[in-house]
Amino acid sequence: MRYFFESKVEKSDNGYAIQIPFNIWEVCKQRDVIQADVVLDNKIIECELLPKEKGIYEVHIDKNDDIGVELGVTHKILLHVNGSLIRMDQNSPYSFEKPIRKIDSMNVIIQPEDGLCGQSCVAMLAGVTLAEAISVMDCREWQATMGRVISALNYYGIDHTDIIVYTEGRDAVLPKCCIMMEKMGRFCHYLIHYDGKFYDSNLGVLEEYDMSKLLGYLEIKC
Repeated sequence: MRYFFESKVEKSDNGYAIQIPFNIWEVCKQRDVIQADVVLDNKIIECELLPKEKGIYEVHIDKNDDIGVELGVTHKILLHVNGSLIRMDQNSPYSFEKPIRKIDSMNVIIQPEDGLCGQSCVAMLAGVTLAEAISVMDCREWQATMGRVISALNYYGIDHTDIIVYTEGRDAVLPKCCIMMEKMGRFCHYLIHYDGKFYDSNLGVLEEYDMSKLLGYLEIKC
């Protein structure tokens, strides 16, 4: 999976460091040191993701690599992490060529209790019940990381881009359909944007959304 964000490149004791503006545990199944690569100024550079605390990581680039960019200023970063998703699609009857449904409409699902927003988004996109989405994802309240959400999309054959775009409250033009991530304390709140409206499992269908609350989004192809 790939992750697009903006961050500064800083000099560190033994190389260069880039702060990652999201929680790696939310989207990756790996912990400890993670092997990855970044695209920086159109150059692919091998790197390591070093843990700091509770899922917060930084990109470490070896001092011998010629990064060729200005330090201390904001750059566009594309981070690629191999094997970062939980596989749940091996025995799926669906595929991207034969998805569970064509996404040409959206019905809101209101979660019966807090902590099921990720499962609700999957259910809305797939057109299934919340109970079925919970069963496929095999997770209960507060357990639906973005990694599990994406794996469930793969199970249902719901095609999506392979890049999560992190806007961190900046203005953004959303695609026709996407899963939006909103920072909520230690967790993310997930909701759907479809055709100019916002489908929130807490609040129902919204005509407007405060983009300053948006952490990032994953585009759904439809």
